[in-house]
Amino acid sequence: MKKLPLLPHIYQRVGFLLFIPFLFLGIAYAGWDYEIPWLSYSKQVQQISDQIFSNHNFTDELAAVGLIVSLLLISFSKEKIEDEAIQFFRLASLQWAVLVNYMILILCVILVYGSGFLSVILYNMFTILIIFIVRFRFVLFQHNKSNA
Repeated sequence: MKKLPLLPHIYQRVGFLLFIPFLFLGIAYAGWDYEIPWLSYSKQVQQISDQIFSNHNFTDELAAVGLIVSLLLISFSKEKIEDEAIQFFRLASLQWAVLVNYMILILCVILVYGSGFLSVILYNMFTILIIFIVRFRFVLFQHNKSNA
């Protein structure tokens, strides 16, 4: 079997360390509208009759990009011992995660309407990686338990 190009194992730990603060930042932004003050952007836009001030804070973008990067680091870093069985588990877990993710998305398309659907799509960016990580770790746990 051809080896998959993966990041070194140390990036997995970096991913877990980054995941925690970005997760809390995303929860704080979504739940309590927390914004980091120095990430604010204000631009004065001149229109024909009046001036409009365009204000934006990039806290949500920082949280989303941080979560995606940390989940990618966790997902695509080597294990301490990377053999063909681990590669098979990784591939099977990724396939399983894609199928489950799209089944959840189909249900949400059918059941969620209006502006709530925008939230579904937002959270759907993260679910495929989260499902993959949970499934892969579960399969590895079962494999290690059966070999012990």
